[in-house]
This record gives sequence, structure tokens and C-alpha cells, in this order.
Amino acid sequence: MLHKLIAALGALAVSACATPAGAPPAPATPLASYEATGWLAKTLPELSDALIRREITSVELTQAYLDRIAAIDRAGPRLQSILAVNPDALAQAAASDARRAGGQVRSPIDGIPVLLKDNIESADPTATTAGSRALKDNITGRDSPLVAGLRDQGAIILGKANLSQWANFRSNQSLSGWSSVGGQVRNPHMLDRNPCGSSSGTGAAVAASLAAGGIGTETNGSIICPSNVNGLVGFKPTVGLIPQDGIVPISPSQDTAGPMERTVLGAAFLLDAMVPGEASFAAQLSADALKGVRIGVLRAAQGSNPDIIARFDDALGIMQGQGAELVEITEFDAPPEFWPASLLVLEYEFKASLNTYLASAPPAVTTRTLAQVIAFNKDHAAEELALFGQDLFESSDALGPLTDEAYIKALALVQSATRENGIDKLLADHNVSVLVAPSGPVAPRVDPVNGDVWPEWAGAGWAPAIAGYPNLTVPMGDVHGVPVGISFMGGRNTDAAILGYGYAYEQASGIRLTPKYLETAEDRPEINAAMQK
Repeated sequence: MLHKLIAALGALAVSACATPAGAPPAPATPLASYEATGWLAKTLPELSDALIRREITSVELTQAYLDRIAAIDRAGPRLQSILAVNPDALAQAAASDARRAGGQVRSPIDGIPVLLKDNIESADPTATTAGSRALKDNITGRDSPLVAGLRDQGAIILGKANLSQWANFRSNQSLSGWSSVGGQVRNPHMLDRNPCGSSSGTGAAVAASLAAGGIGTETNGSIICPSNVNGLVGFKPTVGLIPQDGIVPISPSQDTAGPMERTVLGAAFLLDAMVPGEASFAAQLSADALKGVRIGVLRAAQGSNPDIIARFDDALGIMQGQGAELVEITEFDAPPEFWPASLLVLEYEFKASLNTYLASAPPAVTTRTLAQVIAFNKDHAAEELALFGQDLFESSDALGPLTDEAYIKALALVQSATRENGIDKLLADHNVSVLVAPSGPVAPRVDPVNGDVWPEWAGAGWAPAIAGYPNLTVPMGDVHGVPVGISFMGGRNTDAAILGYGYAYEQASGIRLTPKYLETAEDRPEINAAMQK
């Protein structure tokens, strides 16, 4: 509210004392610097090395993150990216330091503070709310399998991140990054820009160095999009690679958790902990992974924004310089009946899976079915329905069981269109190992009046999301300070290869985006000069 008041007073002052014609524009008012410094500016792999070398303790690192959360998430720019900090985090950090002193380090992430999207259960004394007050008492006392893996490898569960409420599956008019529990998440690169959903809090928090890494979840774009607009590496693995138990669900055929980090290596470290027993993804990374690889360039999905296309072309040039062979693909789309069918699948699966999840919730949770959540929202409309409705909830609850022929046919249609007639076909027909495209459009402004209003979409992340195939986004630059990324997409269970391609590109590009906490685009000098005459 304060920055709105300042903006209003600034507008009044300009109207009273206009700049003479031809005079140079006044520079944008400098903002307080919220950029991370010292250890907090380091990446997860760098912090892992520092812990190994005893240059910092886990307790010191954890306390530094807690202090930064208080300084810029709850105050300062008020990112509102975190719903709850774990009261046991410092005790977990002290236990890690004791293990290290005794020569019993468990993994590269032992002692590393990590955030969980708040639809992921942990045994810590924090609720798993999915951003809804209907689940404010959902303290399960149990770790989801992925959290058990992180904990077993020594990660510090720092807290729970804000998200688009119910993982952005409540209304077609939703506002990405908003929940009734935590309010609106702010993008640390430009505070009035959409942080994208639904893992918006995880994306904003990791970008702002409020934790060394984070875990998001995706049904269709909810890891890739927030990673794209917050300037992060985000990995959506093959569905089923990470167990989905203990996560508030939308769609068993599409849901997966995945790491969100500032580097591909850091993401691989987190993935290794969440997929125990698999060969190490981190150990397989190579800076030479692109040499001799045929890459399918999805020109059909690059969109029309010239700035995105220019960054995309630059990224392709870097990969070509690493020895990759580029193959242009100019046609790729889904049949007309695909999109209604894809929504129908989500609606059917959401009702069935949420009812199952709520039935096993702790006794303190009084909403035990989707129908009861709908009623709860109506009873608490001033808080829950303040910005948009619950049309997706209502259309989902009106559907029958998963044995309905309509669901079975819709699932077969969308999976066929994205698998054997989609990604698999593109890979085979063009004899390529991976597909690349922009990860998404340039983030628009947050618009609580109209809901999400996105520009023409760029990218094809819907295809691996619905197919259940891996998708990795890596930063490829920015457009006037707003990050954009490039996606690497492949076939089922090619997760290690996809991470390898992204790692090789990242090492060659050297692109790493640091948030500047600008209030608006007008704080950019080149935009201010054009806007103020």
C-alpha cells in the first residue's frame, strides 16, 4: 500500500510542476538495495562447497536466511513469498553441523536450507494449506516421500512457500501468485510483474535468495512458468519419478514435484535427494553434453515477440557453438478437440484425487470433500472469493467418477496427442534427441481486476506437462529486466539427458539473473527516458 501512496503523490507533484518541453527526463527515484550479498548471494553448489570447507556453518546460513526473510519478505518490498517458517529449522541446522563435525556428512545438500511449496506435506509443525484457509489446520505430522528424501540427505526444511491457491485450479479467472493465506506474491525482478503460478512463492523466494533452493509442483506449467519469469532453473521431471504421496493433488496423470534453483547443478543435487536409489543426476552432468546432439528447434512455438525470438536465437547460437546440430521444426500443434479434453481430464481427476486426499486429512480439517470446500469458500467469501470465483471447483464437482466414458476417452486423446502423436513423433520424425523452445512469454503486470492477462504465449510446455515427460527451463536473458528462459524437452525417462543439455548450455552461456526489486518497468533508465518527456 505504501508504494501506491508514494506513486499517487508523485503523480500529483508531476501535474503541479511539469518538466519543460525539451528538458531531459528526471531519473527514476533510486530504490533501496535489497540485493543479496555475501553468502546469501551464493548458489546452492557454492554453499555446499563452503559448508564442506567449514567456511560457514549450517546454523549461520539458516539464521542468515531467516533474517533475510524478515527483512524483505515480511518487510521492505514485501515479496509475500513465504507462508510459514519452520520453528525447527535452526535445530535441524545444528544437527547437520554436529554430523559434519563428526565426519558423517550425508550428501552435498546436508545443511542446505530448502523451501517447500505449501501443498507439500512435511513432518514439521507447519500446516500444508495449499494457500486456503480451509486447510489452515492441516498439520499432518508426516513427511511426503520427497521430503523424507531431502531430510534423509540432511537438507534443512526452512519453511513453506506461498502459491497460487489450490495450485491455480480454482477458477479460469484466477490471479497467479495469490492465496487467501498469504496474499499476492511479488516478482523480485519487477515487483508489479506476474510471478506466475502456481509455484510462484518458491520461484520468487529462491530468486530473492530467501533459501538456497526450493521445491515446486507442476500440473501444467507450474514449475516452468514461475522459474521462467523469476530467472531460475526449474525442472519438471517425468511423472512418477518423484513419488506424489503427501502432496495436495490436482491430476495424478500430470502432477509432479520438481526442483527450482539458480543452477542446473543445484537442481540436480535436490533431485538426487528426492529420487533415492537412482543413479546420481548430478554426477552425470557434463559441459560437453551438447556436442554432436541434434536439437529440434520448435519455431512453431517461439511466438511473435521479437525480443524473445532474439534471446532464443542467441541461445541457439550458443548451443551450436557447443557442437549441437540444429533442426528447424515449423509445425506442431494439437487437434481442435484437444484443449476441451485436457481441461475435462483435470476436472475429473481433481475431484477424485482431492476427495481422497481430504478424507485422510487430520481430524482438525473440517472440509473433507470438494463439495465442502466449495461451501467453505461461500461461507468465507470475503476472504476466499475476494478476487475471483470458483468455477473450476464447481464444474469439477459436477462430474462423475473416473470410470465415466467421457473421462477415459479424453485421457486417451490428450495423452496420444502429446506422446506418440506429439513429442515422440517429433523426436523420431526429425531424428533429434531434444526439443527446445522459449519457456514462456514476458511476464505481464499483476492485474487483480481482470485476473491473469497474458500476452501471446510462447513455448510448448503444455506438451511435456500433459504427456508426463521432462521439461527443464534455464535462463536465456531478460527483456527490459524481466527474465525469460529456454526449455529443453524430451521423451519419457530422459531426465538425465535433458538436465545434461541444459547444464551444457548454462555453462556456455554464463547467464545468471539477479533481481533488482524495481517497482515497475519505469524504473529502468531506458524506459523512464522514453516515458517521461
